[in-house]
Amino acid sequence: MSAITDFDALRRAMAENAEQPEGPARNARAELLLAEAEKLNIPLAVIEALGHQLKVYNYSSEKDRMFVPFARLLRMWDERPEDFDEYEVHSLHWVFKWMSSGMLDQPHVPLASVEKWLGEMEHRYRLAGHSERAVRSAEFSVAAHVGDIGRAERAYDVWLAADRDTMADCHACELHGQGWWQAERGRDAEALELWRPVLEGEYTCAHEPHTVLASSLTPLLRLGRTDEARAHHLRGFRLVRAMESMRGAYADHVEFCALTGNEARGLELLAERPAYFTDDGHPRSKLEFMAVVALLMERLVALGHAGREVPGPAGRAWTARELAVHARVEALALAARFDERNGTSYVSERARARMAQRTLVERLPLGVRSARASVAPVVAAPAPLPPPDAPDAPDPAALIAEARRLSDALRPHAVEAWAAAARAAEGLDLDARDRAEIADHEAMGRGPEGIELFERAAELYAEAGDPGESLAARARAAYVRALAGEVDEALAAVAEPYDNVLALYAEDGTGVRQTAAVLMGRARILLRRVHEAEEAAGPAVLADAETAAREVLALVDGHVGDDVRLASRAAEAQAMLAELAARTGDVERAAQLFARAADAFVGAGLPWFAVEYEARLAGLAHHLGDIEEAERALRAALEHGGPHLEATGRAQLNLQLAEVVGGRGLSEEAAAHALEAAHWADEAGEGPTLGAWARQQLGGFLLQQGRWAEAAEVLESALPDLTAETHGDGAVVQTQWWLGDCLSELGEHREAAERWLRAAEIARNWPEQHDHATLAHLAAESLGHAGLPDEADRAYARAGDLWRSLGNVHGLVRALRARAWLALGTQDGPEGARELMAAAVGECEAALPGAEDEEARRRIVAELGHTQKQFGDLLTRSVTEDAEAAEDTEDDAIRSVLEEALGRMAEAVDVFATLGDDARHGRTGAELAAGRLAADLGRPTEAAARARAVLTAYTNTADKDGDEDETARARRAEARQLLDAVEEEAD
Repeated sequence: MSAITDFDALRRAMAENAEQPEGPARNARAELLLAEAEKLNIPLAVIEALGHQLKVYNYSSEKDRMFVPFARLLRMWDERPEDFDEYEVHSLHWVFKWMSSGMLDQPHVPLASVEKWLGEMEHRYRLAGHSERAVRSAEFSVAAHVGDIGRAERAYDVWLAADRDTMADCHACELHGQGWWQAERGRDAEALELWRPVLEGEYTCAHEPHTVLASSLTPLLRLGRTDEARAHHLRGFRLVRAMESMRGAYADHVEFCALTGNEARGLELLAERPAYFTDDGHPRSKLEFMAVVALLMERLVALGHAGREVPGPAGRAWTARELAVHARVEALALAARFDERNGTSYVSERARARMAQRTLVERLPLGVRSARASVAPVVAAPAPLPPPDAPDAPDPAALIAEARRLSDALRPHAVEAWAAAARAAEGLDLDARDRAEIADHEAMGRGPEGIELFERAAELYAEAGDPGESLAARARAAYVRALAGEVDEALAAVAEPYDNVLALYAEDGTGVRQTAAVLMGRARILLRRVHEAEEAAGPAVLADAETAAREVLALVDGHVGDDVRLASRAAEAQAMLAELAARTGDVERAAQLFARAADAFVGAGLPWFAVEYEARLAGLAHHLGDIEEAERALRAALEHGGPHLEATGRAQLNLQLAEVVGGRGLSEEAAAHALEAAHWADEAGEGPTLGAWARQQLGGFLLQQGRWAEAAEVLESALPDLTAETHGDGAVVQTQWWLGDCLSELGEHREAAERWLRAAEIARNWPEQHDHATLAHLAAESLGHAGLPDEADRAYARAGDLWRSLGNVHGLVRALRARAWLALGTQDGPEGARELMAAAVGECEAALPGAEDEEARRRIVAELGHTQKQFGDLLTRSVTEDAEAAEDTEDDAIRSVLEEALGRMAEAVDVFATLGDDARHGRTGAELAAGRLAADLGRPTEAAARARAVLTAYTNTADKDGDEDETARARRAEARQLLDAVEEEAD
């Protein structure tokens, strides 16, 4: 640390330290600054250094260290109040509140001392003439903490009734405390209404809306407002993540994860803050933290994950069961210390109630995924089926009958029902038909390994006297061969069953159902041959498949009736024809046939079979530009799939629907579908692939709604999984770009610039360089906002070169103007700034002759007008401080620059005038600036003329309702003010 040689240097050092992250390092720096202050031998320097020390202690995990510097400050005030300036007198009284709450949070401080301090605070506030509002707020905190509900309610009422003055907490903090009490008393809706102004940004402070967002999580869940709870978690956790002093709010977010089935994210949060397990400077927040750790760990134990390794106190490895025990013991021990101090059991009761909470939402998708590979989603294991010999096990015959009913009706889970029947009938003497169906359905569940079982089923069907079903089983075996890639072998295997079943059917030896099963098996194999051939599929291959599908349709035509199996065959045959039409390029015909197939399945009472074809229809409709039909088909697919959809299918359909409705501008609904897609992709184990796509889209839709913090959390979660190899470098660039937009809106300008620069590094290798230029320009703007002028200038120079190479004069001119403004505050100074702005003017003038058309010419003229005006503004700014120091404009150098500035403004007015009414606002802005300069230069007549010109420009500009835009109203007001000022001076 450089030596502090004077008071100003001390103040600068304290200001710099105040901007550092919360924590021990900042606290230690404050202690060193106090030692430096004492060397200056200036009482006020020591007072300010003690105040700085108090503040950093308060906003850290070392809150217990506040008492010593405050006692010293108070002694100095009592001995020499004249050493305190007005600000420090205010600060001293303000910190009384910190001491009151700080003592309450330390169980080693006797309650009598807390009450005595409360009386001292009341006495000193009264002497200083302050309202009792802050005192009653402190009294309420004491009563609420010890569980004296009556006193708390009385103090609460007096607190709200007392006048607000300079000692009252800020509106945001007061509303947090008031809402917290309503939630504690079970009035969740009232709490959220009190918090609304803070949540909406009307009131903010250093710790708000951070704590309100955290406190609102459980009340929102209890009210069933899960979408808001999710949003508050994503937005709020981003705010508290880097703030060491906010362990209590952090605990609320861990609790939220435990109550919403997001145990994996809860573990990730614990891993981010290992010091929270052991920091002892603020026992009350440690109690809150350990209580929710116990809640989360006990949830994991209940789900069967007692042995999972989890983050815990440093120094050893922890399992969920071990940490659950440790956290509960720690929490209750801390609670007991408070209760012993308070003489009640209230704190322990609340801690136990918090640890005993039940899950409020079984699984609430958040849109983000765990970034730690070792933390997998926690899902409860399914309950096992009862063993067949259990006392209440169903009768095997009943199970077989139920399985047969399900399979005859093509119901979902028929295969599982047959498996349960087989387990129940194990060891029993079943007839051939039952054994055939059991083998048949077991084969269906085995995939490529089921071929031999299908053959066994065929033998049993034949033994049971059903030759048609025997042939159908053999056809199924052949199809499994095709699925395994043995298409030629499959065709050979199905040839005999095909010939034989047609012969049997002709002799009435089997029915339509069995015959259709064989014909469909053959048609599937032929379609598989088309798939295997891909682009090489010749006309003969396509024709064979089409003929086979039509043969199925011809067979079942007129026989369907109420037979869902035959209805299914007809619908599938239509879908096969649709597939073939799509492959031949007849997209419209394919869409019609897929729609017909889907309708047939739905009409047969088999909507879950329609899903695949509705999804295909959606893709074709999108290709044809029929977005309405694509949306209808996707919604139908999700509806018809219902609970039978697999996780991957649900994710894909939701993601497609998100893209479709998002393209129609329905960003809220699109975000909801993208959220569902991300959730189901994670459930399917496709988080890094499909899930990353969904998160990227979700972030974009949240961005469109202005939900910057939520979008940033989601996009940051998506980035680690997005790769150029899997998702394309365009997706990576777009995600970094969107994230930069979010961070910029959140005021995190340096971080935004980093994101845009990373995206620019990828885009620099693209053939088209517009994105590269735009990203470099955006990064430059953020670097400027972040107070990094040199880095900003380099980025603007890079962007300018790119704009020049693209022939984009507007981008080039804006980059030059931005560099000029930056130069004004650097060592390049006014001369460097002047050169850059002059270059911008030159680029505009040089581009005018080459304008492609009248519209392009007018845009360049407008750019020239804005550049001339900014040139005038820059010249004015360059001498403003000098003019103020001289207290007039008589200095020749200053007058010369102001004259030049006035000339630039006049040029801007003339340029804008050539564009007519389209540039009215630009012209009047320059006119007013010129008028003010004229007034400063002692030319009241010219100033008045320019003011009148503005008023004339806005004569009769109001619309038919008498309204005019905000800019017009503001310009008229400024013009009248300028006119009044110069006329008054003339008088």
